[in-house]
Amino acid sequence: METIATTTDWAAYVHQMESVLALELDDVRRQEVLIHFNRIAQMAQPLMDLPLDSRLEVAGVYRA
Repeated sequence: METIATTTDWAAYVHQMESVLALELDDVRRQEVLIHFNRIAQMAQPLMDLPLDSRLEVAGVYRA
């Protein structure tokens, strides 16, 4: 099974979400959000690394 490595630019994500949600975070608050996002990503990594059987059915994609 092929493994695809991905990295997320959390700073860019937070910046985009500030725009989308019309938020104005100061630098201190933005750094705290980035710390939490990185912590969550670290906690999720073992689950993301778990190999899945190729015979598992993939869930459908629903569009509104």
